[in-house]
Amino acid sequence: MDELYLLNSIWILLGAILVIFMQGGFILLEAGSTRMKNAGHIAGKTLFTFSIASIMFWAVGYGLIFGKNPNFFVGWSDFFYSGQEIDGANYSGATFFLFQLAFAGISLTIAFGGFAERAKLSVYLVFALLFSSLVYPIVAHWIWGGGWLAEHGKQDFAGSTVVHLTGAMAAFAGSILLKPRIGKYQNDGKANDLRGHNQVYTALGVIILWFGWFGFNAGSTLSVDDGFFGFVALNTNLAAAAGAISALLISWVALGKADIPTIMNGALAGLVAITASCAFVETWAAVVIGLIAGVLVFYSVKFFEKCKIDDPIYALSVHGVAGIFGTLSTGFFATPELATVGKPGLFYGGGFTQLGVQAMGVIVCALYAFSVSFVLLYMMKKVMNGLRVTEEEELMGLDLSEHGSYGYPEAFTTSEPVRPIGQEVRPSSKHVFHE
Repeated sequence: MDELYLLNSIWILLGAILVIFMQGGFILLEAGSTRMKNAGHIAGKTLFTFSIASIMFWAVGYGLIFGKNPNFFVGWSDFFYSGQEIDGANYSGATFFLFQLAFAGISLTIAFGGFAERAKLSVYLVFALLFSSLVYPIVAHWIWGGGWLAEHGKQDFAGSTVVHLTGAMAAFAGSILLKPRIGKYQNDGKANDLRGHNQVYTALGVIILWFGWFGFNAGSTLSVDDGFFGFVALNTNLAAAAGAISALLISWVALGKADIPTIMNGALAGLVAITASCAFVETWAAVVIGLIAGVLVFYSVKFFEKCKIDDPIYALSVHGVAGIFGTLSTGFFATPELATVGKPGLFYGGGFTQLGVQAMGVIVCALYAFSVSFVLLYMMKKVMNGLRVTEEEELMGLDLSEHGSYGYPEAFTTSEPVRPIGQEVRPSSKHVFHE
């Protein structure tokens, strides 16, 4: 066992740890961006759905993506992964498995952003099983597992399409079928601003995600041999910073105030957009990609809100629209020296060939992820007597209605004694809900 094998394995394991730690960032981001009566539910469902994704990836997901004897659609071996090595790889097979598992978990968490504050707990459980076996692995195989898009040279270094767009399309399907939250829209169609309860939590979540993204992107080099991971990390940071700045400026110009949620969405949009191209573009292009993503996410949020798509965590805009743009960006900015996959972009003499491949990949993957997620959720809606909690339970908050306890016990006042967990609790005038 040589030294490079050990160093690469340690690097990949560190990347896996950073990406798994991003789940903590998503907990704070989603909890802070929603109302406090649902905060404990959000934390709990994120933890248990990541657990489901982990088991499903071990059982079937890894084999469907990277299994031997693959075809254009799916791989078919290595189910119930037992730690075997990868032929020709200069790193541990087990660390690579864990790294890829972390990505699958992130895509699922993104998907559930569109379900926030109104989906049944059982829906999270069942859809986690289905998404982790029938949606994410298929798209991942097409691009990363030797599938048909890989054969066409589609560029997606760390997952703007595979992870982010796939998750966003599932979130889109969920948002449509679940319909808007109570109180989101007035009778005339005008949207109410259901602000999250803690911007500090949201900002801390963004910083944790930003930190974890170095594992996401730089870790995807899978090697420390030539130090290229440092260049990838640099591009990642530049795009995130540019996205935050452009989002601040556009909100300041358009709204007259520098909107804090928009700033945070801009940073995340920059991170999502650079994820596909971080290894294929120069540093100046990373800044441009981040700047454009920050502007796009601002207008995207406004657009979907007017379309009455209630997306509480802005998954469709941050991960969907920015994921599309980031994937297409390599078709413009990929350089001949860095384009180790596919061809150079339009601005470097490559013509429209790579841009066409990128666009084809975006369209097909988005349609697949959305349509399959929609069909699965529609079937679940029929079988499970609906996807959504009752109106009373939604008003009460999912902390209490789904789990029997408050995420913030001291934030609710009552003259009645605390009820045992499991006993029916109905909202009354003696309960004061802080939203």
